[in-house]
Amino acid sequence: MKNYNLFFLGIFILFSCSNDEEYIYVPTNLDLEIPSNFPELEYDLSKNPLTEEGIALGKKLFYEGRLASDNIISCGFCHEQASAFTHHGHTISHGVDGKTGFRNTQPIQNLAFFTEFTWDGAAIHLDLQPVIPITSEVEMNETIPSVLEKLSSYSEYETLFTNAFGDAEVTSERMLKALSQFMVTMISGDSKYDKVVRNEDDTAFTTLESEGLKIFNNKCATCHSGELFTDKTYRNNGIPYNTKFTEEEGRKRVSGFEADFYKFRVPSLRNIEMSFPYMHDGRFGTLEDVLDFYTDGMTENGGVVDPLLIKNDGSLGIDITTDEKTALLAFLKTLTDNTFLNDERFAEF
Repeated sequence: MKNYNLFFLGIFILFSCSNDEEYIYVPTNLDLEIPSNFPELEYDLSKNPLTEEGIALGKKLFYEGRLASDNIISCGFCHEQASAFTHHGHTISHGVDGKTGFRNTQPIQNLAFFTEFTWDGAAIHLDLQPVIPITSEVEMNETIPSVLEKLSSYSEYETLFTNAFGDAEVTSERMLKALSQFMVTMISGDSKYDKVVRNEDDTAFTTLESEGLKIFNNKCATCHSGELFTDKTYRNNGIPYNTKFTEEEGRKRVSGFEADFYKFRVPSLRNIEMSFPYMHDGRFGTLEDVLDFYTDGMTENGGVVDPLLIKNDGSLGIDITTDEKTALLAFLKTLTDNTFLNDERFAEF
């Protein structure tokens, strides 16, 4: 495992100033264990070192309903651990007062290995990503100043911020850095696939899973590449235009370029078995539906469909037989990391 941010154990330092005694708490710095088959971190820990106290504050904030205007909707409301931190059973996210957006909740895992976030890359730093759901009127519908005011009024946060940052001041920078510390630790890299590639515990693929891996490498791995199972690009995959959400333009909403219309970030396939429903609008309920779409459902949607998904005869799709689909599904399920999905470090209190 790769180790990051090894410093010193937290201690209490006692010193005297005249006749007064003051206690200064030094947070407990932590190592971040990176699976040996993973790439290097993208998140710069030197600017936000991990500490036990910072992570604890971040976890508290992640499940804190006061970050929303109704004091109910937390980050954890739409990001449920058992479903790889997606919104189980919802095609699109639900926020305050039952309002709905137009996108499916994405998983929260391995975010420290990315530099852009959301379906269209609207957030370009992990510290800034939470601002989007907090301030969205269809999600948490709150303002940052209001959140800070609410947190400052509770004694529990006075203690938590003091432990994490040295004093009780509640600032947006501290709040966002604490959330990042918690999310940085959410690393999923202990699936059957990982055990096989790392030669751990004598784990081996079944014949069907091995066949699925070969098919995956031949027909899927260009976009879903590397150990994160995404090349981090934005692509138009020929998904039919959804007339229900006319405001949806994909990556074009961020870039402004017509060529980016209906391009969406290639999602990671880790824990894909548990993160249904699928696609940017959650239109597919099963992985079988997804594979059927790639063989028979792709269309021109007003944008430029990715050339990789155009056959030699000009038609759209990927040639995958029924038997190949069965093998692919078997392989994709080896990406399920039950250790991560049941890790108490990430569970709600």
